[in-house]
Amino acid sequence: MDVAEWLPPAAGYRCTYITDWTVVKTRWGLSVDQVEADALHRLAAACPDEPLTVTLAR
Repeated sequence: MDVAEWLPPAAGYRCTYITDWTVVKTRWGLSVDQVEADALHRLAAACPDEPLTVTLAR
């Protein structure tokens, strides 16, 4: 299940959730399908524009 299928019920936590989701996917080089990517872009548009810090896994 990904962000296209489920979000936390607390709307105030959604930006944190999708930020954490994106950081984990990037850190571990995990794939993102088109539906998931579209949902992330749509949801992120409602969030503050802040830089993400990602430490890539070795």
